[in-house]
Amino acid sequence: MNIHIENLRKTFGEKVAVNIENYEIQSGQMLGLVGNNGAGKSTMFRMILDLIKADQGRVVMIPTPDEISHGIAKQQVDVATTEDWKDWTGAFIDESFLIDYLTPDEYFHFIGRISNRTEEQVDQLLADFDQFMAGEVRGQNKLIRNLSAGNKQKVGIVAAMLLQPKVLILDEPFNFLDPSSQSAIKRLLQDYNQRTGATILVSSHNLQHTVDICPRIALLEHGVIIRDIDNSNGQAAAELEHYFEV
Repeated sequence: MNIHIENLRKTFGEKVAVNIENYEIQSGQMLGLVGNNGAGKSTMFRMILDLIKADQGRVVMIPTPDEISHGIAKQQVDVATTEDWKDWTGAFIDESFLIDYLTPDEYFHFIGRISNRTEEQVDQLLADFDQFMAGEVRGQNKLIRNLSAGNKQKVGIVAAMLLQPKVLILDEPFNFLDPSSQSAIKRLLQDYNQRTGATILVSSHNLQHTVDICPRIALLEHGVIIRDIDNSNGQAAAELEHYFEV
Protein backbone atom coordinates (compact mmCIF):
# COMPACT_ATOMS: atom_id res chain seq x y z
CA MET A 1 0.00 0.00 0.00
CA ASN A 2 1.41 3.39 -1.04
CA ILE A 3 0.87 6.41 1.19
CA HIS A 4 0.80 9.91 -0.30
CA ILE A 5 0.91 12.99 1.92
CA GLU A 6 -0.23 16.10 0.07
CA ASN A 7 0.12 19.66 1.42
CA LEU A 8 -0.59 18.45 4.95
CA ARG A 9 -0.68 21.11 7.62
CA LYS A 10 -1.76 21.27 11.26
CA THR A 11 -1.32 24.06 13.77
CA PHE A 12 -2.15 24.32 17.45
CA GLY A 13 -2.52 28.01 18.15
CA GLU A 14 0.62 29.61 16.79
CA LYS A 15 2.61 26.39 16.85
CA VAL A 16 3.02 24.58 13.53
CA ALA A 17 2.85 20.86 14.36
CA VAL A 18 2.96 19.44 10.82
CA ASN A 19 3.77 21.15 7.54
CA ILE A 20 4.54 18.63 4.79
CA GLU A 21 4.07 19.68 1.18
CA ASN A 22 4.45 16.37 -0.64
CA TYR A 23 5.81 13.09 0.63
CA GLU A 24 5.39 9.57 -0.71
CA ILE A 25 5.93 6.30 1.11
CA GLN A 26 6.18 3.44 -1.33
CA SER A 27 4.42 0.14 -0.78
CA GLY A 28 6.58 -2.27 1.19
CA GLN A 29 8.92 0.35 2.63
CA MET A 30 9.95 0.48 6.28
CA LEU A 31 10.15 4.16 7.16
CA GLY A 32 11.69 5.41 10.38
CA LEU A 33 10.50 8.77 11.67
CA VAL A 34 12.95 10.59 13.93
CA GLY A 35 13.09 14.00 15.55
CA ASN A 36 13.28 15.74 18.90
CA ASN A 37 10.29 16.07 21.21
CA GLY A 38 7.72 18.35 19.59
CA ALA A 39 9.02 17.72 16.07
CA GLY A 40 5.59 16.47 14.95
CA LYS A 41 6.11 12.70 14.75
CA SER A 42 3.07 11.64 16.76
CA THR A 43 0.90 14.33 15.20
CA MET A 44 1.86 13.13 11.72
CA PHE A 45 0.96 9.56 12.65
CA ARG A 46 -2.35 10.65 14.16
CA MET A 47 -3.21 12.54 10.98
CA ILE A 48 -2.41 9.50 8.84
CA LEU A 49 -4.82 7.58 11.09
CA ASP A 50 -7.44 10.36 10.92
CA LEU A 51 -7.28 10.82 14.69
CA ILE A 52 -6.50 14.51 14.17
CA LYS A 53 -8.14 16.54 11.43
CA ALA A 54 -5.81 18.42 9.11
CA ASP A 55 -6.13 22.17 8.71
CA GLN A 56 -5.40 21.57 5.07
CA GLY A 57 -4.15 18.85 2.77
CA ARG A 58 -4.79 15.13 2.87
CA VAL A 59 -3.37 11.65 3.31
CA VAL A 60 -4.16 9.16 0.53
CA MET A 61 -3.59 5.41 0.59
CA ILE A 62 -3.15 3.90 -2.88
CA PRO A 63 -3.27 0.12 -3.35
CA THR A 64 -0.83 -1.67 -5.61
CA PRO A 65 -2.19 -3.62 -8.63
CA ASP A 66 -1.56 -6.83 -6.69
CA GLU A 67 -3.58 -5.58 -3.72
CA ILE A 68 -6.43 -4.63 -6.05
CA SER A 69 -6.36 -8.03 -7.75
CA HIS A 70 -6.49 -9.79 -4.36
CA GLY A 71 -9.48 -7.71 -3.26
CA ILE A 72 -7.67 -5.92 -0.45
CA ALA A 73 -8.71 -2.54 -1.85
CA LYS A 74 -10.57 -1.33 -4.91
CA GLN A 75 -9.15 2.15 -5.30
CA GLN A 76 -7.20 4.89 -3.58
CA VAL A 77 -8.78 6.42 -0.48
CA ASP A 78 -8.50 9.70 1.37
CA VAL A 79 -8.33 8.66 5.02
CA ALA A 80 -10.44 11.63 6.11
CA THR A 81 -13.37 10.82 3.83
CA THR A 82 -13.81 7.06 4.23
CA GLU A 83 -13.06 4.33 6.76
CA ASP A 84 -12.19 1.68 4.17
CA TRP A 85 -8.48 2.03 4.96
CA LYS A 86 -9.08 0.64 8.46
CA ASP A 87 -9.56 -2.81 6.92
CA TRP A 88 -5.86 -3.00 6.01
CA THR A 89 -4.25 -0.76 8.65
CA GLY A 90 -2.90 -1.68 12.08
CA ALA A 91 -1.53 0.83 14.57
CA PHE A 92 -0.43 1.34 18.14
CA ILE A 93 0.23 4.88 19.33
CA ASP A 94 -0.27 4.69 23.10
CA GLU A 95 -2.26 3.00 25.87
CA SER A 96 -5.47 4.72 24.80
CA PHE A 97 -5.63 2.15 21.97
CA LEU A 98 -6.12 -0.66 24.51
CA ILE A 99 -9.28 -1.85 26.24
CA ASP A 100 -7.69 -2.12 29.63
CA TYR A 101 -10.55 -3.81 31.51
CA LEU A 102 -10.01 -6.94 29.40
CA THR A 103 -7.27 -9.53 29.76
CA PRO A 104 -4.83 -9.72 26.82
CA ASP A 105 -6.49 -12.94 25.61
CA GLU A 106 -9.94 -11.35 25.77
CA TYR A 107 -8.64 -8.30 23.91
CA PHE A 108 -7.00 -10.32 21.15
CA HIS A 109 -10.12 -12.46 20.71
CA PHE A 110 -12.28 -9.33 20.61
CA ILE A 111 -10.14 -7.96 17.78
CA GLY A 112 -10.57 -11.26 16.01
CA ARG A 113 -14.35 -11.25 16.42
CA ILE A 114 -14.82 -7.83 14.86
CA SER A 115 -12.99 -9.14 11.79
CA ASN A 116 -14.92 -12.45 11.76
CA ARG A 117 -12.10 -14.62 13.10
CA THR A 118 -12.80 -17.48 15.47
CA GLU A 119 -10.86 -17.86 18.71
CA GLU A 120 -9.03 -20.81 17.15
CA GLN A 121 -7.99 -18.68 14.18
CA VAL A 122 -6.80 -15.89 16.49
CA ASP A 123 -4.80 -18.35 18.56
CA GLN A 124 -3.11 -19.56 15.40
CA LEU A 125 -2.19 -15.99 14.47
CA LEU A 126 -0.91 -15.33 17.99
CA ALA A 127 1.54 -18.22 17.73
CA ASP A 128 3.79 -15.99 15.58
CA PHE A 129 4.25 -13.69 18.59
CA ASP A 130 5.03 -16.28 21.28
CA GLN A 131 8.73 -15.45 21.41
CA PHE A 132 8.04 -11.73 21.62
CA MET A 133 5.46 -12.13 24.41
CA ALA A 134 7.88 -14.46 26.22
CA GLY A 135 5.15 -16.18 28.27
CA GLU A 136 4.44 -12.95 30.18
CA VAL A 137 1.29 -11.71 28.43
CA ARG A 138 -1.13 -14.52 27.62
CA GLY A 139 -2.66 -16.93 30.12
CA GLN A 140 -1.82 -14.76 33.13
CA ASN A 141 -5.45 -13.91 33.98
CA LYS A 142 -4.46 -10.28 34.52
CA LEU A 143 -6.37 -7.29 33.22
CA ILE A 144 -4.40 -5.17 30.77
CA ARG A 145 -4.51 -2.24 33.19
CA ASN A 146 -2.65 -4.33 35.78
CA LEU A 147 0.20 -5.31 33.46
CA SER A 148 3.63 -3.70 33.53
CA ALA A 149 4.28 -0.87 31.08
CA GLY A 150 6.42 -3.19 28.97
CA ASN A 151 3.75 -5.88 28.72
CA LYS A 152 1.09 -3.28 27.87
CA GLN A 153 3.39 -2.22 25.06
CA LYS A 154 3.62 -5.81 23.86
CA VAL A 155 -0.17 -6.18 23.88
CA GLY A 156 -0.55 -3.02 21.77
CA ILE A 157 2.08 -4.07 19.24
CA VAL A 158 0.72 -7.59 18.88
CA ALA A 159 -2.83 -6.28 18.52
CA ALA A 160 -1.69 -3.90 15.76
CA MET A 161 -0.01 -6.72 13.84
CA LEU A 162 -2.47 -9.51 14.63
CA LEU A 163 -4.66 -9.31 11.51
CA GLN A 164 -1.65 -8.97 9.20
CA PRO A 165 -2.27 -5.38 8.02
CA LYS A 166 -0.84 -3.99 4.80
CA VAL A 167 -0.05 -0.72 6.61
CA LEU A 168 1.46 -0.84 10.11
CA ILE A 169 2.10 2.30 12.19
CA LEU A 170 3.93 2.11 15.53
CA ASP A 171 4.77 5.15 17.63
CA GLU A 172 7.79 4.55 19.90
CA PRO A 173 7.43 0.74 19.91
CA PHE A 174 10.70 0.25 21.81
CA ASN A 175 9.53 2.21 24.84
CA PHE A 176 9.29 0.25 28.11
CA LEU A 177 10.74 -2.91 26.56
CA ASP A 178 13.77 -4.66 27.99
CA PRO A 179 16.77 -5.27 25.68
CA SER A 180 15.67 -8.82 24.81
CA SER A 181 12.21 -7.64 23.84
CA GLN A 182 13.66 -4.76 21.82
CA SER A 183 15.75 -7.22 19.84
CA ALA A 184 12.73 -9.48 19.41
CA ILE A 185 10.49 -6.71 18.04
CA LYS A 186 13.19 -5.64 15.58
CA ARG A 187 13.40 -9.18 14.22
CA LEU A 188 9.62 -9.47 14.21
CA LEU A 189 9.13 -6.26 12.21
CA GLN A 190 11.83 -7.07 9.67
CA ASP A 191 10.47 -10.57 9.16
CA TYR A 192 6.92 -9.29 8.84
CA ASN A 193 7.96 -6.70 6.26
CA GLN A 194 9.89 -9.24 4.19
CA ARG A 195 7.16 -11.88 4.44
CA THR A 196 4.11 -9.72 3.70
CA GLY A 197 5.45 -6.65 1.87
CA ALA A 198 3.59 -4.43 4.33
CA THR A 199 4.31 -0.71 4.49
CA ILE A 200 5.65 -0.04 8.00
CA LEU A 201 6.07 3.34 9.70
CA VAL A 202 7.97 3.49 12.99
CA SER A 203 8.91 6.46 15.14
CA SER A 204 11.55 6.21 17.82
CA HIS A 205 13.85 8.34 19.93
CA ASN A 206 16.34 5.49 19.78
CA LEU A 207 18.45 6.23 16.72
CA GLN A 208 20.25 2.89 16.74
CA HIS A 209 17.03 0.86 16.67
CA THR A 210 15.71 3.02 13.84
CA VAL A 211 18.90 2.67 11.80
CA ASP A 212 18.94 -1.08 12.43
CA ILE A 213 15.55 -1.79 10.87
CA CYS A 214 14.54 1.07 8.55
CA PRO A 215 16.04 1.39 5.04
CA ARG A 216 14.55 4.89 4.81
CA ILE A 217 14.48 7.56 7.49
CA ALA A 218 12.60 10.86 7.61
CA LEU A 219 13.97 13.54 9.93
CA LEU A 220 11.39 15.99 11.24
CA GLU A 221 12.00 19.44 12.63
CA HIS A 222 9.10 21.74 13.60
CA GLY A 223 6.69 19.61 11.60
CA VAL A 224 8.77 19.69 8.40
CA ILE A 225 10.61 16.74 6.88
CA ILE A 226 14.01 18.38 6.53
CA ARG A 227 15.89 15.26 5.42
CA ASP A 228 14.81 12.11 3.62
CA ILE A 229 17.67 9.69 4.20
CA ASP A 230 18.52 6.54 2.30
CA ASN A 231 19.58 4.02 4.93
CA SER A 232 19.66 0.93 2.73
CA ASN A 233 23.22 0.18 3.87
CA GLY A 234 23.04 1.67 7.36
CA GLN A 235 24.70 4.88 6.21
CA ALA A 236 22.22 7.13 8.04
CA ALA A 237 23.82 6.57 11.45
CA ALA A 238 26.61 9.12 11.00
CA GLU A 239 24.29 11.78 9.59
CA LEU A 240 21.78 11.36 12.42
CA GLU A 241 24.46 11.31 15.09
CA HIS A 242 25.89 14.52 13.68
CA TYR A 243 22.46 16.18 13.57
CA PHE A 244 21.58 15.22 17.13
CA GLU A 245 25.19 15.58 18.30
CA VAL A 246 25.03 12.16 19.93
